[in-house]
Amino acid sequence: MFIFMGVFFLLNITLLMANFIDPRCFWRINLDEITDEYLGLSCAFILAAVQTPIEKDYFNTTLNFLKTTKNHKYALALVFAMDEINRYPDLLPNMSLIIRYSLGHCDGKTVTPTPYLFHRKKQSPIPNYFCNEESMCSFLLSGPNWDESLSFWKYLDSFLSPRILQLSYGSFSSIFSDDEQYPYLYQMAPKDTSLALAMVSFILYLKWNWIGLVIPDDDQGNQFLLELKKQSENKEICFAFVKMISVDEVSFPQKTEINYKQIVKSLTNVIIIYGETYNFIDLIFRMWEPPILQRIWITTKQLNFPTSKTDISHDTFYGSLTFLPHHGEISGFKNFVQTWFHLRNTDLCLVMPEWKYINSEDSASNCKILKNSSSDASFDWLMEEKLDMAFSENSHNIYNAVHAIAHALHEMNLQQADNQAIDNGKGASSHCLKVNSFLRRTYFTNPLGDKVFMKQRVIMQDEYDIVHFANLSQHLGIKMKLGKFSPYLPHGRHSHLYVDMIELATGRRKMPSSVCSADCSPGFRRLWKEGMAACCFVCSPCPENEISNETNMDQCVNCPEYQYANTEQNKCIQKGVTFLSYEDPLGMALALMAFCFSAFTAVVLCVFVKHHDTPIVKANNRSLSYLLLMSLMFCFLCSFFFIGLPNKVICVLQQITFGIVFTVAVSTVLAKTVTVVLAFKVTVPGRRLRYFLVSGTLNYIIPICSLLQCVLCAIWLAVSPPFVDIDEHSQHGHIIIVCNKGSVTAFYCVLGYLACLALGSFTLAFLAKNLPDAFNEAKFLTFSMLVFCSVWVTFLPVYHSTKGKHMVAVEIFSILASSAGMLGCIFVPKIYIILMRPERNSTQKIREKSYF
Repeated sequence: MFIFMGVFFLLNITLLMANFIDPRCFWRINLDEITDEYLGLSCAFILAAVQTPIEKDYFNTTLNFLKTTKNHKYALALVFAMDEINRYPDLLPNMSLIIRYSLGHCDGKTVTPTPYLFHRKKQSPIPNYFCNEESMCSFLLSGPNWDESLSFWKYLDSFLSPRILQLSYGSFSSIFSDDEQYPYLYQMAPKDTSLALAMVSFILYLKWNWIGLVIPDDDQGNQFLLELKKQSENKEICFAFVKMISVDEVSFPQKTEINYKQIVKSLTNVIIIYGETYNFIDLIFRMWEPPILQRIWITTKQLNFPTSKTDISHDTFYGSLTFLPHHGEISGFKNFVQTWFHLRNTDLCLVMPEWKYINSEDSASNCKILKNSSSDASFDWLMEEKLDMAFSENSHNIYNAVHAIAHALHEMNLQQADNQAIDNGKGASSHCLKVNSFLRRTYFTNPLGDKVFMKQRVIMQDEYDIVHFANLSQHLGIKMKLGKFSPYLPHGRHSHLYVDMIELATGRRKMPSSVCSADCSPGFRRLWKEGMAACCFVCSPCPENEISNETNMDQCVNCPEYQYANTEQNKCIQKGVTFLSYEDPLGMALALMAFCFSAFTAVVLCVFVKHHDTPIVKANNRSLSYLLLMSLMFCFLCSFFFIGLPNKVICVLQQITFGIVFTVAVSTVLAKTVTVVLAFKVTVPGRRLRYFLVSGTLNYIIPICSLLQCVLCAIWLAVSPPFVDIDEHSQHGHIIIVCNKGSVTAFYCVLGYLACLALGSFTLAFLAKNLPDAFNEAKFLTFSMLVFCSVWVTFLPVYHSTKGKHMVAVEIFSILASSAGMLGCIFVPKIYIILMRPERNSTQKIREKSYF
């Protein structure tokens, strides 16, 4: 056993290194007399093994007898394989394979299998024929139609079982899968064990997901449908329609028209045709004109009716893509044919309808020359090239059948030799049973490089070529390999497409898309409506601040905390850090206002100090005026705490300084108001309020009010002090750094306390408005408090309606506006008198009833 495997390994390696090539471009002459009628005729052979070498010209008679028939290609493949095996000294030594009979249409005549047919003797005995031939097992190669193979099997099973083992080289049929019913019948056509996976892999490669399917309504069609659905599961491939065609439907034009309309109305551009449904598709093409032509047809055999059409306006390729079992090509077959038929190269090209290829590594270049040349130029060019012939699919099956027979016999002989077993001539039945047991588990790699694994009575196929057929002219056809499917390809990619061949087959055009719904681009997500297939969806934009950065995402994702979604919502962008800075136009404007008001307040203070002895300065408590001007100047300056990059200390100083300084200012206004009221009340006879005015009790108003505000601020700092906060949502695309108040309640308590002081001052000033005008400052104080209260009442709704740094700007503006209101209402009239009307700044004028 091991010696046999070693010998064959060396033999195969030698052959592969010498002869194996992988052409991708094939051509053939389209002869008018070669019709489907002849190509489908049955042709069978009975083979046997003899223990004597045959003569060199043994096959001459057979080939000369068959060379004029339409099925001669099967005889050529058979003789080529047998001659190849007979010449190998290490395979079946001391034995030779011979042809006993040819049946069916192989010799141009119709033959019906009968018992007599299998028992008749040949007219001329074979030289050196093994004398004990009746004790050896024979082999029947039948095909290419499965029904003919079934007819042969019925006669063999009835009269000659198990003296002849049958090997069918036609298309695979699930009918023969029953081991009990057909124990001695083998199908050499590979079972499509990976066809569904190959098609799904190819569909995914081209990003198709909306596919039509036409299959026969039988067990084979149902099995393929199950495999296709299994491989398509969780791969987002959907079927636009699944049409199961029975044999009866082809006979009824009405049913055919219904099926045709269903296919035409479908929006899919890709249709898979599987099994014995080609007659139905052929009928569709014969009966109706194209819109149906504008499809890509994925098939498992070459279609003999026209499917290729190019829509120039859309620059799109349409046609058939065929999945064929992968086979290696071996050089030398052409030389074999020429030797037996005594043909020149030109004759071979003209008379042989088989596919041929140029024995060259540059297949794409050869195809390009063929496609771009005229018909006559193509023929002239081909005549000068080194050509070789390719096997047809059935020829490959015959080739593998002969090698399978040889390997089974060889393995049986080796085992008998090891066990020193002697066959005592128990007859052909006993011999066939032994051969059958070895044939069931035959595994080998043929000289073409193909792995042949007989699992029970079936060859398992797992590699496919993706082929495109086209006609370059009326008499010249071309076949191009566009890709390959193999589970043995590296990196888990089962499909591999030849880019150069695809571009050559489609020109500068593109393969049409076949999708139920267009892809959802980044920035969108897929949504399914009720009743929609998995491949059919609608695209919906991502919600705010969510992105999708890939095609066909089901869910959008939120951007990280410090990033935001761009306008297209397909990526997250780092947020920019921002705050109310001096470089910001708004911050710059507010800072300039604060500085100007502070400077103006300082000027007013200087004017008052310079004219401190004048009556208008002394009239309303000069020291309180100084204190009020200084507190207003600090009110303006505290605005600078709100501008710039915040930190923990700045955040605390913002609120505490604002609260205390404004408390001092408002309490000073309150003290001035009380002073005015008491000054006039004391002059009334019988009043005892002179003590409060003279004793300086009013000077305690300011520290007491300020102390209460300090207590509130201390509680604020103790409970929940202000801190630096990050605002990520107020302004799109920015992170705003602001000072958080900490305790909002404490903040409103500070504002409420200031409001109470301001209302108290406003009330007292309003009550004193009717006092004599000569010494009355109450009107100015009333207006100042009215402005102050109006500003801060307006502040509350505006503050809560803004966000981010604009909240800070509103607070700064309120501070400046309220401070400027007090400065303007109280001190501007006095400055006007001091600077512009100095003649009125005298005791005599002040005592006048009115100086305005």
